[in-house]
Amino acid sequence: MKKYIPFIGIGVFILLVAVFFVAKGLKSKTPPTGEEETNVSVLPQSQWPAVTLTPTDKSDVKGSLGHWLVLKVQKIDVPGAASMDYLLVYSTSDGGQQGVPGTVALTGPDIERKLLLGSESSGKFRYDAGVSQGTMTLTFRDEGGKSIGRLSTDFHLQTAETVLTSIDGNFTYTLDKIAKDVFFVTMQTFLEPDPSAYVVWQNGYGVFASDGKPHPGKLAQ
Repeated sequence: MKKYIPFIGIGVFILLVAVFFVAKGLKSKTPPTGEEETNVSVLPQSQWPAVTLTPTDKSDVKGSLGHWLVLKVQKIDVPGAASMDYLLVYSTSDGGQQGVPGTVALTGPDIERKLLLGSESSGKFRYDAGVSQGTMTLTFRDEGGKSIGRLSTDFHLQTAETVLTSIDGNFTYTLDKIAKDVFFVTMQTFLEPDPSAYVVWQNGYGVFASDGKPHPGKLAQ
């Protein structure tokens, strides 16, 4: 048995070296999550786009009212930006959080994506319950994938209410009457979006309705 000990030692040594290099290789493939990603500067006002989230009834999917948001980013003019990451994070009624991530190549000044507040598998949908607020974060990247600027805005999803408010409390719109089976998103949009997209807009905040119709009301002074 003693004569095999040196060979056992050599085998253990080779195994440890192999594990070291495999671990090193895996580490090198891990996307950067350090200071470069966490300290991305906010886009200067001169480069702001118009950012909107509009609830949709998604009428081709039964029972989906209030479970889809249409993300539109318009008037994009960020020098050097080749792509844009988006991340929608929202809270559910059970106290959890869910995220909807994505990336789009910037081939023009406008983009549009439909985002599901839930999940889909083999054509079957599961909708997250009790979604009323969340955050949309946009990160612009150059051709090499480096982050060059970021924007973030909160949204408030409401229905069967007359007082529509932004999450930060800086904007309030009071409807003349409750709109039945209509969902509204109130949010900061930065630039003013296309007037046909919103119910009302003022000082960088807007209200967006799922039915796309006018809804008379009063802005808080």
